[in-house]
Amino acid sequence: MELRIDRQALVPVVQQIVDALTGWIRQDAVQPGTRLPSIRQLARQNLLSQSSVNEACERLVAQGVLASRHGSSFFVAPPPSLGLASNDGTCPEHPPLARGGLADNSAWALKLGAGGLPERWRESDDLGYAIRQVTRTDMAGLFSYSTSLGLPALREQLSRRLKQLNIEAAQDLILSTHGATQALDLIVRTQLAPGSCVVVESPGYPKLFELLRLHGIDMLELPRTPRGPDVEALQTLLATHRPRALFVNSACHNPTGSSLSLGVAQRLLALAREHGMLVIEDDVYADFQGSTRTRLAALDADVIYVGSFSKTLSSSLRVGFVVAPAPIIARLSEVKEVTSLGVSRFSEAVLANLLANGAYRKLVQRQRQRLGGDMAAVLQVLEEADWEVFGKPTGGLFIWARPPLCDYAGVQRLAKRFGVQLSSPTAFSPSGADSQWLRINVAYACDPRALAFFRGAALDRPRVS
Repeated sequence: MELRIDRQALVPVVQQIVDALTGWIRQDAVQPGTRLPSIRQLARQNLLSQSSVNEACERLVAQGVLASRHGSSFFVAPPPSLGLASNDGTCPEHPPLARGGLADNSAWALKLGAGGLPERWRESDDLGYAIRQVTRTDMAGLFSYSTSLGLPALREQLSRRLKQLNIEAAQDLILSTHGATQALDLIVRTQLAPGSCVVVESPGYPKLFELLRLHGIDMLELPRTPRGPDVEALQTLLATHRPRALFVNSACHNPTGSSLSLGVAQRLLALAREHGMLVIEDDVYADFQGSTRTRLAALDADVIYVGSFSKTLSSSLRVGFVVAPAPIIARLSEVKEVTSLGVSRFSEAVLANLLANGAYRKLVQRQRQRLGGDMAAVLQVLEEADWEVFGKPTGGLFIWARPPLCDYAGVQRLAKRFGVQLSSPTAFSPSGADSQWLRINVAYACDPRALAFFRGAALDRPRVS
């Protein structure tokens, strides 16, 4: 069995072995119970260490892809009972394959429109090391509350990291939060009153829309272009309304994958200053793009900037942050104390350790390399299958695309045939309007089911005689 390991890649060898074995099982529809070659044989054939191959197989056992017998042999695991969730409450990522390679149960469908990285992309080694370091050196972190602004060691690391994005932020202007969701909630609670109106991008982030509705905030829709928000449309909105704030996703926009251009950013900030409008910049996908993109907070210190590590590192650690002027940070801190008593000091210490020792920087480099390769491959397939792509992203997690078969019900039926689950056609509109565009998560889109779906949409479209 040839695993095709690239020793020059930033992706760790063990993770490459995991991906290669998973791809072999899924693409070749290997039957449950099939025995893998021995660890020694796999290592010898691919010039690998036996320990690396064994660790990869053990990870696949933990994921339920493989099963182990007698402590030495590995076999393809049988699927869980159809229709049942896995132990962690989520549906398995890969379905059992029926004849022709199609999935035979929707509970196993590939979530093509997912909002984050697949579980198999997650790397546990550096995280586990940081956790052990913290438990050995900072036992207070296991028992004590953090400070109101957040752990000083973490805010010091965040301040340094923000400088790489050309954002100058002293430690006392940074507030840690329980993920970006709490950051946005605190901003809405403290800066907006029920009945006020704000400008949001369309398409945009569904959870933000739900949060604003929860607090009784009215939304004005602002079209997104490949270069950022439509500033001409914003100027029209500002001429007829008095919105209190604008929420904008700068780099690797969710769901279009587009990024803000410098010219659009400058015009947007000029309009905000002219009309006294707050600007809240949501940059949770920042590390998937790096420091080359324009950030509003780098151009104007009055911008409220939100970041998070849930997408890149761990959804369980739940550490995000806000950068804002001192009066706003003080008010956010007060409400944070009242509503949550702060962020887990343990989680903050683990993240601070990963930032300080360079492990996090290397992790996101590997993720960007993998996403870049998958992005190029998926864009090529979409072009060949005559899909329309919004802006053709050059990085990040998402592609916003429209199939040649412009009938959502028909596209959904086709996706189901190939074992693919699509995002809702109304989720990304503040008003719940239907859309023919689909959010495609690049990290899922090289799966054989997704590739077959993309090509199938072109084949199934009506032909003009």
